[in-house]
Amino acid sequence: MKKALAAVFTVFTVTLCVLLRGGLIASIAASVPIAPARAEAADDSLEQQIVAKEREGLDALKAGDLTLFGNLTADDAVFVDSRGPAGKAQVMSNVAGFRITEYTMADVKYLRISRDSGLISYKITEKGVSHGKEFAAQVYVSSIWAKRGGKWACLFSQETEAR
Repeated sequence: MKKALAAVFTVFTVTLCVLLRGGLIASIAASVPIAPARAEAADDSLEQQIVAKEREGLDALKAGDLTLFGNLTADDAVFVDSRGPAGKAQVMSNVAGFRITEYTMADVKYLRISRDSGLISYKITEKGVSHGKEFAAQVYVSSIWAKRGGKWACLFSQETEAR
């Protein structure tokens, strides 16, 4: 059952990438394959880089550094939550009144998309202040990160309240 759900999630994610990024899958198919032994090391390194960038974005929200958060978010990014999809401008407007005071990431999963991109999913337990009101939440997050012009950017993020 878990493998079937993982397969459905993977198909959904790849389909979403095609819709959001247009030629991303074509560029992946055209990329030069990495030898299997090097592929594992490359995957580990890529996963570590992407998780570090995700933490950097969360730490920016914790510090109230919206400039850094904005620099980590692609101009054409799409973020999805219970209110639906939003572009970068809307996301930046939403986080202006949002600050994380503490968070933990758990059960991080990684899926390589290409040599320079990958998806992570995890459960975040967080506390903070949103538009003047304190909150505590547990949320499942999926994020797609890609290196563009030598710089990491979050292209997509989706949040689902944990029950």
